[in-house]
Amino acid sequence: MDNTPTYRNKIEDGFIGQKMIVLSPDRITRIEESILGKSLYPSAIGYYPHALFHERHRKTGSEQYILLYCVSGKGWIRINNEEFILSAHSYYILEKNIPHSYGSSLKEPWSIYWVHFTGEMADMLYERFATSVNTPPAIPYDPANINTFNQIFNLSENYLGAREIELLYIRLLQFLSVFVYTNQNSTPQEDDPIALSINFMKNNLEKNFSIKELATMANYSISRYSEIFKNRTGSAPIQYFLQLKIQKSCQYLFFTKMTIKEICKEIGFDDQYYFSRMFRKQMGISPMQCRKQYKA
Repeated sequence: MDNTPTYRNKIEDGFIGQKMIVLSPDRITRIEESILGKSLYPSAIGYYPHALFHERHRKTGSEQYILLYCVSGKGWIRINNEEFILSAHSYYILEKNIPHSYGSSLKEPWSIYWVHFTGEMADMLYERFATSVNTPPAIPYDPANINTFNQIFNLSENYLGAREIELLYIRLLQFLSVFVYTNQNSTPQEDDPIALSINFMKNNLEKNFSIKELATMANYSISRYSEIFKNRTGSAPIQYFLQLKIQKSCQYLFFTKMTIKEICKEIGFDDQYYFSRMFRKQMGISPMQCRKQYKA
């Protein structure tokens, strides 16, 4: 495999303030002997500030997935003759074993955090990313993300005992999740009718709506709305709305002294016996059993 990088200009001393670690084979072997560690781990990790002339060309790709997170400046990524611009506060995850190139802008050199990661969970995480984005997404700058990165770096740099390997897995999963699931953590967008529909349900749990009313508000036919909604959530719209109501009722049961009748009024049930049947169907126990079992 040809993973040898080439450069626009020879870099002999690297970048001022840079840091990088490549895990040795014996450390990787130790990680892969851990039940948690082998699920997800970094094979290399680093930070290149103001990385003028930074450039990589891999004719057969990398054996690991690569996260590139740009915090300032800009650069480019080229995959299958398609080129993307990676600007400040944006990121991209390169698929493993796919030819690619990337590099820093000459006029506005990027500063990037990067991680090569692999493990049993890596394929799944990449698929979550790849199915939700086409071009480098933007992400708000958060010092907590950099703090997590630094923890991963420090763990990778030092002795890796059983506890350190487990913590390395936890911190890397935490860090990557910010990027892999960023769309799911964002607020509903104006052009996402299903997310807006779900948000509408959450804000109107005391009411009841027909499938026709919900579909009309989302500007879909009933059949199309039901199809898209179930593909997104795994549930039919009315069933999902009912699940939200039951979830809310659990909060009232746990954190208040409200009666079943009062709770029913708050979540739009006229018949408390029907509510109890629906609650048992979803939760497996009655509302009062739930209150006794989980109320602290």
